[in-house]
Amino acid sequence: MELLLKKTQILDCTLRDGGYYNDWDFNDSIVEAYINGINNLPIDYIEVGYRSKPTEEYQGKFGYSPVHELRQIRQQTNKKIAVMLNEKSTKPADLQQLTEPIQGLVDMVRLAVAPDNLQRATTLAKAVKEQGFEVAFNIMYMSTWNQYENFYENLKALNGIVDIVNMVDSFGGVMPNDVTTIVDKLRQTISCKIGFHGHNNLQMGLINTLTAINCGIDSVDCTILGMGRGAGNLNTELLLSYLNSKGLDVDFNTMSEVITAFQPLYETYRWGTQLPYMISGANSLPQKEVMSLVTNRVYSFDSVIRGLQNKKNKVADNAKYPILSEDKFDDVVIIGGGVSPLDHLEAIVQFVRQKQSVALVFASSRHVAYYQDLDVPEFFCLMGREAKRLAKNAKQPFTGKCVLLPYPRKLGTEVPDFATDKTFELSGISFTDHYLDSCTTLAIETALCLSNKNIYVVGYDGYASTVLSEKEIALTNENRTLFEDYHKYTGNRLVSLTKSLYQELNVVSIYQFMK
Repeated sequence: MELLLKKTQILDCTLRDGGYYNDWDFNDSIVEAYINGINNLPIDYIEVGYRSKPTEEYQGKFGYSPVHELRQIRQQTNKKIAVMLNEKSTKPADLQQLTEPIQGLVDMVRLAVAPDNLQRATTLAKAVKEQGFEVAFNIMYMSTWNQYENFYENLKALNGIVDIVNMVDSFGGVMPNDVTTIVDKLRQTISCKIGFHGHNNLQMGLINTLTAINCGIDSVDCTILGMGRGAGNLNTELLLSYLNSKGLDVDFNTMSEVITAFQPLYETYRWGTQLPYMISGANSLPQKEVMSLVTNRVYSFDSVIRGLQNKKNKVADNAKYPILSEDKFDDVVIIGGGVSPLDHLEAIVQFVRQKQSVALVFASSRHVAYYQDLDVPEFFCLMGREAKRLAKNAKQPFTGKCVLLPYPRKLGTEVPDFATDKTFELSGISFTDHYLDSCTTLAIETALCLSNKNIYVVGYDGYASTVLSEKEIALTNENRTLFEDYHKYTGNRLVSLTKSLYQELNVVSIYQFMK
């Protein structure tokens, strides 16, 4: 190992790969602590971010790595600097904007390349190489390379153009024997240097990286605290701790200071492997998709895993149900998950009992136990976490009906066993094009299917605090949009029978209807 250490370089890509969690918005104090610390650690390259064309989604400074930022880092660091281009969104003509201004500031340009885009990417790499940069190919989806026809043969075109080919375990699913086999195949095909970039879905980042080092490859990637897309990467501090035991000189006081600087980010975002990432790694399913699902407030882990299994099995959905077809009701009341359905329980119950033709639609099953003694038709919206919530709160025997979004559903279908023969799905969503995986969308569309006159809501209270969490802000924006879309679709505003902070609702007092 000691001899191989002299050959293998280490690239830390925290500011680039870690940016998937904080939109590349690292503040100046963290960056300063990072640069100062890395300067005193046995790291050869730092990859500071992407060079990107403008996108619709927000990206902080290291999503673009502007020239002034690179110039400042160039002055501060004694390490070589790398940036990344996303090959699929970059053409040779874009290099005038993306790479020409950073000549002399950046040593290496790494291209994120899909296995089926090698030929196109080689043309881009040649143009980058002519600008005087070291060029790296980060070829993604390492665990699936064998599925691409003539993949290794096509790599021969990289010789003389690309300096290093990095094996990227995008799904975090390769094993040490895979690393050994692929390194051998690459050596038979290319004269370029070889690197490895692992992900930690199955917690194989360290052993795969050490295996790659033992194979004599030229470079390995890591990040502080393992900060990186999805399940994250090999921890820089873990790699250096192990290599220190094999003779690599490491200043652990400095390492500790860098970790301390990043600890608040970890406390906020809590990256690292979780069950859905493990499933995705074991089955070579995309990190990006899993990451967005895991951080979504709507979906449970079971939902995410079911969706991944459906994708693996190449099925659109795991279940299909009859289309909801009901007689119309004069009045439909949607019950949301706020506190008002409990605060005004008696009034809501009396309101319902006074009606001759009425149905309840539960957007959330949080309060269902309090309403199941009413002798009126009840419909329960099932998506995300709601199936488990209904199973926990519903009284038996179950006499209601469950309603699902139209087939196929994004993450498949989960229905409590006791409701299998009482479940239906909508034929479509008519009133909105937004938030099509929302419980409120499902509830409003269900109410539209059931109502021939009045639709009321309770339990959409809004948030009174002036400082809202990200989830509260997201839910507020979602509901406001859906309420406004209902208004545009019907010409009427939804009527809230309980107090609400949503200005898009027409709020009236339920007590005016009391005898």
